[in-house]
Amino acid sequence: MSVTNPCSRAGCRADASWQVRWRNPRIHAADRRKTWLACPDHVDYLRDYLAARDFPVEVAPFVPGTSS
Repeated sequence: MSVTNPCSRAGCRADASWQVRWRNPRIHAADRRKTWLACPDHVDYLRDYLAARDFPVEVAPFVPGTSS
């Protein structure tokens, strides 16, 4: 079985159902966002990891085939 949209957590190959959008304000302009994909088991971990570094973070459902 091949996973098309894997979770961004290191070592995780589960299908993503969440997108974690973030930016590093020290190097990214206000309109720039990076996106990590997350499975249900790791969405909180990834969000908390970025929030602990004071990065602006948004979490939204991930729907394959769409972009935001």
